[in-house]
Amino acid sequence: MRYEEFTIEGRNAVMEAFRSGKTIDRLFIQDGCHDGPVNSIIREAKKADTIINYVSKERLDKMSETGKHQGVIAYAAAYEYATVEQILALAREKNEEPFIFILDNIEDPHNLGAIIRTANLAGAHGVIIPKRRASGLTATVAKTSAGALNYTPVAKVTNIGAAIEELKKEGMWFVCAHMDGEIMYNLNLTGPIGLVIGNEGGGVSRLVKEKCDFIASIPMKGDIDSLNASVAAGVLAYEVVRQKMSLKCNN
Repeated sequence: MRYEEFTIEGRNAVMEAFRSGKTIDRLFIQDGCHDGPVNSIIREAKKADTIINYVSKERLDKMSETGKHQGVIAYAAAYEYATVEQILALAREKNEEPFIFILDNIEDPHNLGAIIRTANLAGAHGVIIPKRRASGLTATVAKTSAGALNYTPVAKVTNIGAAIEELKKEGMWFVCAHMDGEIMYNLNLTGPIGLVIGNEGGGVSRLVKEKCDFIASIPMKGDIDSLNASVAAGVLAYEVVRQKMSLKCNN
């Protein structure tokens, strides 16, 4: 498996990528470029809910690897995204209660890759990320995941809060990591669970936090007041693992 993000340049190539169903993470269009072919590409991008960025010709020239971008450059994911239903189906296939990581705007690709690696090792059935204001499945993410991206499905959704509400209908409940929460050891983290991790700066957003059933804090004894997002995900995930194993041993 090659760990690289695909760059697609030129109007015909980009249009064919959309028509073939290729997952396009981002589309860059030259400012003021709105002729027929470009408008057709924009329509396809909107159908696919692709993020569209209008930029200067100078920026496109710097991004271009061929020098023949024709005012259009697209970035495609290094890996194909799964659906939320496919993640749930994987849990059913394994006859296990769903265990899913929900990432609220993780922007650092190294953090995203590390969290996907942790999700795989902790036995999670998949990871859900938002379409906007977050890292996609880039080459850096693939490399940092150390191969976990080959085994752990990642779904991309328009709205994290709405995804949580839909998963609650499937019987799942959700816990987010936040320093103002209840100590994680005092919470029951067994059952079908979604682990919500916030971004590197602001943590879990208010709207997403309000959707969660529990707020868990990680005990910290040092002189600083926060953990790296991927480290926090690992600590909380393995408390989930510990509790699930303890419950199994007691039954």
